[in-house]
Amino acid sequence: MVPAIFISLLLTDNVLPQLGFGSRLADGSGMYLLDRLDGLSEELGFAAYTAGQKQTVDVFFITLALMAGTAGLPHVIVRFYTVPKVAAARSSAGWALVFIALLYTTAPAVGAFARTNFITTISNAKYDEMPGWFHNWETTGLISYEDHNGDGRVQYTGPESSITNEVIVDRDIMVLANPEIARLPAWVVGLVAAGGLAAALSTAAGLLLVISTSVAHDLFKKGLQPNITERRELIIARVAAGMAVGVAAYFGINPVGFVAQVVAFAFGLAAASFFPAILMGIFSRRMNKEGAIAGMVSGIVFTAAYITWFKLVHPELNSAENWLLGISPEGIGAVGMLINFAIALIVSRVTEEPPWEVQALVEEIRVPRRRDEMPGSPV
Repeated sequence: MVPAIFISLLLTDNVLPQLGFGSRLADGSGMYLLDRLDGLSEELGFAAYTAGQKQTVDVFFITLALMAGTAGLPHVIVRFYTVPKVAAARSSAGWALVFIALLYTTAPAVGAFARTNFITTISNAKYDEMPGWFHNWETTGLISYEDHNGDGRVQYTGPESSITNEVIVDRDIMVLANPEIARLPAWVVGLVAAGGLAAALSTAAGLLLVISTSVAHDLFKKGLQPNITERRELIIARVAAGMAVGVAAYFGINPVGFVAQVVAFAFGLAAASFFPAILMGIFSRRMNKEGAIAGMVSGIVFTAAYITWFKLVHPELNSAENWLLGISPEGIGAVGMLINFAIALIVSRVTEEPPWEVQALVEEIRVPRRRDEMPGSPV
């Protein structure tokens, strides 16, 4: 948020990034920032920034997958076990949604600010006079420059331009490079780098904890090997964590897409698997383990297969005319979620209903005050 606020003030004199990227520029021209960005993009041969490249139905399903996936992220769910009461868990969830909303509504502004600053900084500038951040990112290979016409100037152009593009930039660097491009103080750049690293480590730690615990305790201890010793359970947890690290490292080195796409895939898988089970486990007393398992397996298999087909097996087919109902792999998690709901409801109705104690527990979960006042409940 700090870099976004700084850049919003610099470009538009508006302290709120959510409003800043829709405001007039602070240079006295009276032009709106997005109008300026559209004009710059079209001059360089790119499509207008605000034109959009996705159909409305695809945008809707991507948004739905992101929202449902947020509620189903396992490393977020485990945080609720750290509060003493059900009411406190609901309160913490409300505050979490507030900060998530701040993050999500700031993201479009950051994208517009970064794009504007990037274009105005490098377009037709002399290569020898490029700022230090450009050369620093060049050494990483995430920005590359080749002077095709030998004029010593940087030509950053789109497919509609008659001038050959000379700059290739990896979209994944824009958030980290944004403060440098905007020439913010060094401490802001350091804050962004530290924040990004802390967020990555925190998320990775939470996910590894969930994966290792689920495999060792839920899969082996409660399922495959009920008589397993604690030492053996610990070994299995460590092996599961190690395998998860290996898989993550492979896809980190060989990503299936840029960061925003990979995040959308993860949220889609969470929406297709965990969210329906969580929602129906709280609000449906008739939901049983058979229905929940069948729904989760159906949703995640469908979603994972769809993503794999278009991103790994046949990437050349990854276009709107080949997608199911025009829904991209980034939004297919919402369809997987609907399949999960349908399968879970059907299976739970044709199998034995849960014991009365479980149904009573579900009823108590929906009324936090009643559960908090039960004997033995922590105060």
